[in-house]
Amino acid sequence: MAGGNWTSQNKKQPGVYINVKSSMEQAASVGDRGIVAICEPLSWGPEDEIMTIHTGDDFTPFIGYDLMNKKALFLREILKGTDHTKGPVKVLLYRPSTTGATKAYAALEPLTVTAKYNGTRGNDISISVIADPDDEGSFTVQTVVDGMIKHTQTGKVVADLKGNDWVVFSGTGKLVASAGIPLTGGSDGIVSSAAHSAFLKALEPHSFNIVIYDGSDRIVQAAYVAFIKRMRDNLGKKCQAVMAGAESNSDAVISVKNGVVLSDETTLTPEQTTWWVGGSEAGAKYSESLVYAQYPDAVNVSPRLNASEIDDALSKGQIVFFEEFGSVKIVSDNNTLTTYTPDKGEAFSLNQVIRTLDTVASDIYVNFSKNYIGKIQNNAPGRDLLKAWIVGYLNEIQANGGIQNFVADDVVVEAGEAINSVVITLAIQPVAAVEKIYITATLTD
Repeated sequence: MAGGNWTSQNKKQPGVYINVKSSMEQAASVGDRGIVAICEPLSWGPEDEIMTIHTGDDFTPFIGYDLMNKKALFLREILKGTDHTKGPVKVLLYRPSTTGATKAYAALEPLTVTAKYNGTRGNDISISVIADPDDEGSFTVQTVVDGMIKHTQTGKVVADLKGNDWVVFSGTGKLVASAGIPLTGGSDGIVSSAAHSAFLKALEPHSFNIVIYDGSDRIVQAAYVAFIKRMRDNLGKKCQAVMAGAESNSDAVISVKNGVVLSDETTLTPEQTTWWVGGSEAGAKYSESLVYAQYPDAVNVSPRLNASEIDDALSKGQIVFFEEFGSVKIVSDNNTLTTYTPDKGEAFSLNQVIRTLDTVASDIYVNFSKNYIGKIQNNAPGRDLLKAWIVGYLNEIQANGGIQNFVADDVVVEAGEAINSVVITLAIQPVAAVEKIYITATLTD
């Protein structure tokens, strides 16, 4: 269904077109958040498709490595959450195709074994063909990864063997015993910038809250910025992008300034800390802020910024990490919007406010598309139904601390210029977490 922002009532497609404006000066069932998307070069797994990983899933079927492997670091960081907010509920993971990638293989005449996917993970696989002492001519064929048996089957000829999650078999003839023959020749290849364009095209039909770009290519970064703005403004999909070092002047873009050091002395660059920021921003509810949110297992920042450097980064709308009492926290939960207008005041630079407004816009979009468009008449009773739902919905948001000072008269539903259109005006005042507390202490005798 069509959606997005509007300036005049000239849309061709049926849909829900929503403008959200701040009721502040420049200074029913609520939908869930928690979906983050990322394009990540990998050493295993299917290429050029969106894979969905839920919290608690085994990572192995998706990336070829389990939770504790260093190759799974990016997923561990994405799913961490903070000391007072949850991480995402699912990750949309895309492995880009690469130039020069190859599959590992081994020849055990007459059997040829080939890794299921391109990548260096295939080099960790070996195959054992063991003669069955109780059945002459029969063999047990084991697929072994990192010394652990992952699959076992029996057969007498190559045609008896079935592929599994790790390898495929080919060839003709009788099997021959062979112990621990390793697969070799697997390579990851090189990711081109065009791979990110393919990812964004594949991602467009999906619903998500945050898309992460963890690279440093400014051309690719610009492509993500353009994509996320188009998703918000033209398609009505309320989402944000997280990247490092961006100065985009947009409430759609969250930029990370510095990195962190983990307790095991692993240093994460600003690009790598986009993993945690992206996951945390996706997982935070509309009533939650990441101001002073603690980065779990981080003990220091890299680089450390002095007060003037922090002020400069904040003036550019960047996320800044600082260390305090042995823990690492976010200074302010802000985005890169730094130029304010009457329609987008300073409050729009706070991600908690954006989460609230995006939740409202997305939920109205979903509810109206499912229950109202084409199903009710554009007359006074029909428009009253629309208003009643919105009022009830916003009262729930207010009860949960997302907005304040809302009354039913803040919602107006009127007939549009066309006989089949309506115009909905609503004024809401999002609540934001306290960031600055000023105290005057007077000492007396």
